[in-house]
Amino acid sequence: MIDDEGNQIGILPPYEALKMAREKNLDLVEISPTATPPVCRIMDYGKFLYQQEKKEREAKKHQKVIVVKEVKFRINVDDHDYETKKNHVLRFLDEGDKVKATIFFRGREMTRTGLGRQILERLIKDVEEKGMVEFRPRQEGNTLHAILAPKKVEQQKQSKPAAPKQQPAQQPQQPPAPRVNQA
Repeated sequence: MIDDEGNQIGILPPYEALKMAREKNLDLVEISPTATPPVCRIMDYGKFLYQQEKKEREAKKHQKVIVVKEVKFRINVDDHDYETKKNHVLRFLDEGDKVKATIFFRGREMTRTGLGRQILERLIKDVEEKGMVEFRPRQEGNTLHAILAPKKVEQQKQSKPAAPKQQPAQQPQQPPAPRVNQA
C-alpha cells in the first residue's frame, strides 16, 4: 500500500487500508491488481480523473489534423490553368495537407483516358520535390485520381544534403589595383 504522499506503508489487510483512507477523506484505489499482493494507493480519485482528462485534452491540441484537399483537372486543360492548379497543389502540400488530384471524364472523353493519365503523371513529376505519391493514378468509373502527400521534414532534409563548398584552385594572388576617386 502507498499513502497519499507517495510513501510505502507496507502490506495491510483491506479493512485497515480503507480505514486509513477514510480518516484522510480520500479514496483507496487499486493500482496494480495483477501484482502479488495487489498494490493500492490512497488518493483523491476524482482529482486523478480530472488530471487525466486534462492531459488528454492538452495532447489533442498538439495533434495535426490531416486534411485532404481536392484539385480537379480536365483532359483539355490549358497550360496556364494547369500551372495555376499545380501552384494550388504546391501550396496545399506546403501547408501539410494531402491533395487528391482528380480528372473527371464526360461522354466521349472516356475513350481518351490516356490523356488524363499523362496530366496526372506530369503533375506528379512537377511536385515531386514537395510531395510524394500516396496512391498512383487509378481509375474508378469515370474519374481518374491520385493522392499526393507532403514529404516528411526528415525526408526533405535528407534529400537536400548540404553540398560541401568547393574552393577554386589556388592561384597566386595579385595585390588589388589601387582605387582612384575621380571628382
